[in-house]
Amino acid sequence: MSKKDNKQQKNFEIPRPVFPKRAVVTGGMPYGNKELHFGHVGGMLVFADTYARFLRDRIGKENVIFVSGTDCYGSPIAEGWRKKVADGEFEGTLEEFVQSNHNKQKNTLNSYGISPNLFGASGLGRSKEIHAELTLEVLNALYEKGQLDKITTMQFFDEKAGVFLNGRQVVGKCPVEGCTSEKGYADECDLGHQYMPENLLNPVSTLTGETPTMKPVTNWYFRLRDYEQLLKEWIELLKKRKDVRPVVHKTISEFLQPPVIHIKREFEEKYFTLRDSMPEHEYLEEKKKPSFTIKFTTLSACDDACRILTDNGIRYRTGKTLVPFRLTGNIEWGVPAPELEDSKGLTVWVWPESLWAPISFTQAYLEQEGRNRDEWKDYWCSKDATVYQFIGQDNIYFYGIAEPAIWMALQNAENKTASPDEGELQMPIIVANHHILFLDKKASSSGQVKPPMADDLLDHYTPEQLRMHWLGLGLGQRSVSFMPKPYNPDAKAEDADPVVKDGLLLSNVYNRIIRTAFYTTQNNLDGIMPDLAPEENFLADAEKAVLEYERHMSKFAFHQCTYVLDSYIRNASKYMAKTLKPDTQSKEELSQTLANLFYMIRITASLLHPMAPFGTEKVREYLQVDERIWSWDTILEPLTFFTENNHALKFLPPRTDFFTRHESQFATEE
Repeated sequence: MSKKDNKQQKNFEIPRPVFPKRAVVTGGMPYGNKELHFGHVGGMLVFADTYARFLRDRIGKENVIFVSGTDCYGSPIAEGWRKKVADGEFEGTLEEFVQSNHNKQKNTLNSYGISPNLFGASGLGRSKEIHAELTLEVLNALYEKGQLDKITTMQFFDEKAGVFLNGRQVVGKCPVEGCTSEKGYADECDLGHQYMPENLLNPVSTLTGETPTMKPVTNWYFRLRDYEQLLKEWIELLKKRKDVRPVVHKTISEFLQPPVIHIKREFEEKYFTLRDSMPEHEYLEEKKKPSFTIKFTTLSACDDACRILTDNGIRYRTGKTLVPFRLTGNIEWGVPAPELEDSKGLTVWVWPESLWAPISFTQAYLEQEGRNRDEWKDYWCSKDATVYQFIGQDNIYFYGIAEPAIWMALQNAENKTASPDEGELQMPIIVANHHILFLDKKASSSGQVKPPMADDLLDHYTPEQLRMHWLGLGLGQRSVSFMPKPYNPDAKAEDADPVVKDGLLLSNVYNRIIRTAFYTTQNNLDGIMPDLAPEENFLADAEKAVLEYERHMSKFAFHQCTYVLDSYIRNASKYMAKTLKPDTQSKEELSQTLANLFYMIRITASLLHPMAPFGTEKVREYLQVDERIWSWDTILEPLTFFTENNHALKFLPPRTDFFTRHESQFATEE
């Protein structure tokens, strides 16, 4: 078969996944109070980057905008800075503290080959200005549409310090029944459960260690509970989609149940004496449980009941439910809120403004590229586009409940819908990973088990070893433990390192295939790539692998994509070992064998490109072909499609690797 015979892209014969014309990929925003730990990178950002890279290859890089950035505002950042300064670990302003961490985060992403079009910062530079403008637009629009309520609640106040306490300046126990969080803060726990501040159990001020009092404050709240029915309709749409993981709609459903209160069995007799004075509710006996449950039809009735129980010394925990979503607060370090009615000096709570930060980052990127900022609507408000939001499962409440409800509230139509019209903010595809554990335990910077920093892991592994390992863990299906041998005190000397083991497919098998093909061509064909098309069975095998990979990628089944690559690479290795015999083959036979082998190298590189960008770009460099090799418009074409006759490969020096292990791993072997 000649080069000319295979000049046209082979037509696929089976239905293929449909991808949007344009796409936005977002990665959850890390707080500006720290560097990136392994969970930020290995639990979420590597996945967002891989999918963004895939879409660039699949639909064209000009049609994909990948944004993330530093979450600059909020009490975690202000409190982190205060402690660092108090301990003598940092000198400088709060903004300088955030800028320092932002720079470190950007450098870490670069080290791992994570490639957002813009890694912005909600409180720094031009991103800050655009983000503040958008925040005012959103809150003013919600107010004008009658979607906000001004509510007076009780806020923690440290009498000794003489200040109101926000967010992480208060630590206690989450009041939500069944919550396994290690820490509850002012009005949310570290697992994302929302509650009214007065319901936090055993509160303590982080400023003085004292038990805070409660004082009334007034803030603006979004009418989240008004969207319960629309959210239920949205869930039904999600259930029908093959690209939405069950953890998303299951978690959302948990918050759409009637409000309930769980009361310890020891207080049951006392409860019965108060029952008639409480708002109407249903008593659920649940004899075999250590607590009983009372269920209400309205959230206000549940809140009234909580106050009665508290006043009478009855301990209880609330269930998951929708509560008014707070938009403003009195923390100084935040985006200024609009002065609605008589409210002045308020700032926007960090969680709401972080939900639309990816939109402001999209605008900032477009402006940076010299394009019209209004083009953001082509990506966020068009039926031809899709927004893919990569998050951890702890944040489903915000991205899967609060954000969609706010998007619905901003619709111009009088009748809100879960299926927005063209021109309205479209519902995102939420890609939620389960927890990535560390040595079988949930690790977090604020928890008992401290995670390793992402940069520190690069002292033991290459970026691509870590990327391939994390992508292969199957976090879309279940929580999985990250068990790096250098950090595992229980690992024996003879035990294999799971990270190194997963990387061997590239550093050993695929690397050997590429090197052998290059050296054989240099030694026998003067470095000129055979001007032949691959044989038909190799075209068929490639088509099967490509279609299988594409199907898995469309469902964000990254671990399945690694299985496809594993099988395809090992088959190429078997073919090479069985067929490539330079000493006994004729020049024609050797040329055809190499043509087949280079085709498998090319297909592998194209599928691997989103996952292992450093090594695959080096493969492209030595093949001496342009970036069209990555495009899915020509995904099945042989290398000869991109070259002229008698194409010379770049000379490969002896012992040159495309994928390698970390130098520390070789030292260990010696």
